[in-house]
Amino acid sequence: MAENLIAPKLPVEGKRNILITSALPYVNNVPHLGNIIGCVLSADVFARYCRLRGYNAIYICGTDEYGTATETKAMEENCSPKEICDKYHAIHKEVYNWFNISFDEFGRTSSPEQTEVCQAIFRKIFENKWLSENTMQQLYCNTCERFLADRLVEGTCPTPGCEYDSARGDQCEKCGKLLNPTELKNPRCKVCQKTPHIRDTDHLFLELPLLKDRLEKYISEMSVVGGWSQNAIQTTNSWLREGLKPRCITRDLKWGVPVPHEKYSDKVFYVWFDAPIGYVSITSCYTHEWEKWWKNPENVELYQFMGKDNVPFHTVMFPSTLLGTSENWTLMKTISVTEYLNYEAGKFSKSKGIGVFGNDAKDTNIPVEVWRYYLLTNRPEVSDTLFTWPDLQAKLNSELLNNLGNFINRVLSFIAKPAGQGYDSIIPSVPDNVSGDSHGPTKKLADKVAAYIDQYIEAMEKVKLKQGLKTAMSISSEGNAYLQEAEFWRLYKENKSLCSLVMKTAAGIVYLLACLLEPFIPSFTLEVFKQLNLPADTHVSLSDDKGDVDRVKRPWDIISAGHKIGTPKPLFRELKDEEVEFYRKKFAGSQADRIVRAEAEAQNVAEQLKKTKVSDGNGKKKPGKSSNEAKNKAAAEPDITITRLDIRVGLIIKAQKHPDADALYVEEIDVGEEQTRTVVSGLVKFIPLDEMQNRKVCVLCNLKPVTMRGIKSQAMVLAASDGDHTKVELVEPPSSAQPGERITFPGYEGNPDELLNPKKKVWETLQVDLHTNEELVACYKNVPLTTSAGVCKVSSISCGSIR
Repeated sequence: MAENLIAPKLPVEGKRNILITSALPYVNNVPHLGNIIGCVLSADVFARYCRLRGYNAIYICGTDEYGTATETKAMEENCSPKEICDKYHAIHKEVYNWFNISFDEFGRTSSPEQTEVCQAIFRKIFENKWLSENTMQQLYCNTCERFLADRLVEGTCPTPGCEYDSARGDQCEKCGKLLNPTELKNPRCKVCQKTPHIRDTDHLFLELPLLKDRLEKYISEMSVVGGWSQNAIQTTNSWLREGLKPRCITRDLKWGVPVPHEKYSDKVFYVWFDAPIGYVSITSCYTHEWEKWWKNPENVELYQFMGKDNVPFHTVMFPSTLLGTSENWTLMKTISVTEYLNYEAGKFSKSKGIGVFGNDAKDTNIPVEVWRYYLLTNRPEVSDTLFTWPDLQAKLNSELLNNLGNFINRVLSFIAKPAGQGYDSIIPSVPDNVSGDSHGPTKKLADKVAAYIDQYIEAMEKVKLKQGLKTAMSISSEGNAYLQEAEFWRLYKENKSLCSLVMKTAAGIVYLLACLLEPFIPSFTLEVFKQLNLPADTHVSLSDDKGDVDRVKRPWDIISAGHKIGTPKPLFRELKDEEVEFYRKKFAGSQADRIVRAEAEAQNVAEQLKKTKVSDGNGKKKPGKSSNEAKNKAAAEPDITITRLDIRVGLIIKAQKHPDADALYVEEIDVGEEQTRTVVSGLVKFIPLDEMQNRKVCVLCNLKPVTMRGIKSQAMVLAASDGDHTKVELVEPPSSAQPGERITFPGYEGNPDELLNPKKKVWETLQVDLHTNEELVACYKNVPLTTSAGVCKVSSISCGSIR
């Protein structure tokens, strides 16, 4: 995190001045990976890109600290709201520091500056008569003797078809609909669980309908000029279509910005009103000349990053607030919105403690650049994406290690070899009779690189971060192909002049990759420049003003001949299967579940130690029969073959949504037994519910049952996915196959295990060889999954993975 040790940046006439914010993370918990990619990491990538390009950019963020959630957390932890904020602000700052988030200012909304700016904006709106007073009915808890703010009420969502029974008073977490607490069915006080009653209370409202014309003019112009993401446009238009309504801006709370009005002095501003103003107040902490950023729309472009649930507050509420002052505010030009990053079989959830949290990532031995890379390749830009440990492993091992790391290490290690074998760590000079423009493979590489650089810049300017990263990585793939085509190891012996050109060009590509990837994985860039023996602070640049873009399109000219490089080292380490399995188990369930597991394991170890006899009293260890038993058991353990899997034809009798997990179906499947089996599958976003009914499937029946969000899954439905896991299809037996028939593999004989032992990893070992072939047939290695009625197939995914 950038510490504010130098003079703050101010807008400069004639330069691109870019003000970047990310949605202020709420301070009542540790951020999880979904929060991190949804706002701070995405904004950090764009901020770093802007600096790389030489733009005058600042990145502002901080913790959102006021509101009911903080009061609720303080009650849970038996302390004051301020103590909660101090504790979690420090945790957030530590997590973001580890993730290399380069804020220019990371502040907080509980500051005196927030009160000053928020109250000033309120007074302007009040003077301009954009506010109204109204009596509203609010839930009051007689037991707690207080009005209940939105988040202190839970109940059943009133939205038809949703009816989630733990909807909050302000928003349903399941369907996303914004609510008022009085709309909830069966409301209950979150503190005492008693039923609250409705009482009248007076509040102030922002008259959004009166601001409608100004707001719509702003949205229609800026959504085009700023290239708003499609999900932002859809959400905003949905709000406008439904009709704007007056929105309450005050709350009956103590923890918040006080309302500077005599009648409402016992109330505070509602967090939706005051939190976005935090961007302004935190900038005022960065520089007392903050108005040069925030009241300068002619010279400043405002880019804002957030998750999809924050869109209306930034495209409707916050602009309306600023428009209501009639002052010349810098309104948002571009909004970049992410969908949800889901975790394994369900959603990340701060409140339920599900998923990998920032401090969890920090405590693994997986380096920060791997976490950043994986989250950014998986950035949910147009639809929800899924975090899985095997996918992280695949991205690390194949893309970072085998592609990027392999290319850079090959180049630098060869240059570092002693004379006679390499170049003794010196970038070689290229004779005048050899030219990158005249050498076919080198010229072809340069042309491709030039095109990729243009594509990279175009993607990044449009905030298509995932595309920008993919484009940069394509240059690494081209570099590997160039080395193979040029056969530099042969050229070194047969044509030293040409080999010098190839290696000087390849070193230039290493330099270029370090620059292009700096916004995404900055710690990687620092290490590469260390190995190149170049100062990153002066060399990481892609500025038009300096001519950097044209220069790097001639990679053989990037690094000067005679430059001495540093010591090459591997940049990435393979993530092994056993580590993946360890992390999957470690981070399974909720944080509360993990604590219970850890305590149980500790208790188990303690009990085992008590039972262990160290010696027989004469200093001799007593032999235990367990060692012989273990040997016999190991000897009896059968080989891992495909016949150990009990895969049967199944018929889905009934399928429905899981009541507590949006991404899961619960199916009742006939597998030829007296009773159907209950199976939980993560197929919601891939296969419509009506297509799951009365369908033949392949079912793995001898996995150990596992409880998924409260429902025990007694088997697993086999499905195939494409390479990037964006498409999933069921593996289907022939329509005439009978439920309960065991699926066979011609040429393999044997009986299935009654129940697979998870510790032996039978399924995990065999699964890697399950796939679909070009004819869409499901196979183990090259052997089809076969029934008496024919082979099992998928609809359209060829060469896909089955799991």
